[in-house]
Amino acid sequence: MTSVTTVSQDGWDRFSIWGHSAIVRELYTRRCRREVEEMTAHAQAAEMLSRRIGAGDSVLDVGCGSGYFYHSLAARNLPAEYWGIDVCGALIDIGRDILPGFGLPADRLIEARIEDLSGEVDHVVCLNVLTNLDNYHRPLERFLKIARKSVILRESLKQGAEYHYVRDDFLDPGIDLKVHVNHYDISDVTQFVASYGFKPEIVVDRRSGGQPELVIGYPHYWTFLVADRVAADRMTN
Repeated sequence: MTSVTTVSQDGWDRFSIWGHSAIVRELYTRRCRREVEEMTAHAQAAEMLSRRIGAGDSVLDVGCGSGYFYHSLAARNLPAEYWGIDVCGALIDIGRDILPGFGLPADRLIEARIEDLSGEVDHVVCLNVLTNLDNYHRPLERFLKIARKSVILRESLKQGAEYHYVRDDFLDPGIDLKVHVNHYDISDVTQFVASYGFKPEIVVDRRSGGQPELVIGYPHYWTFLVADRVAADRMTN
């Protein structure tokens, strides 16, 4: 029997976990509608930004989900122009549908991968994203190259790196996919950030209190890293 060769371009959507959870879509919808309590991580990140934002500054939320971090900025009357990007079109569509009713133009939410990201913004925020990628160097470099003032991260950071590729058992029925759950070495990450002209600071995560927290059944070492630009010109390492 002759085998049939097929080559298609739907692999990203097909094999990415983000578009395969009805539970996540429902939760993100409720967050956009402000029907659930603000995430502790969002509150903490917004407070950090409040000490850095000037009138008219732009904030790019990378891996924004449906863009509900916008509510954390608006609730604090921070004078920032919010933008969000996420690779999952289904999640972006939720924000585009709901958030204009709260004052955010739909075109501020962009379906894109980090690899597509270019341009200049004042502040980059990335929460709980790099931990689920294969490594942090290339995406973090992109943030550091486009940020004029600061970069705020919340990721699984600890002494000594660990890399895991594990099954996500919290997806829709019948979906069998794996995801990276990586823990990056704090010293390595801070040195990398500093090499691009930033002053990094490690901040204890308020939600976890610096203790491991189980997410999809695996420990995560949530830590904030806040980096302020100190070099006048953006580095091109």
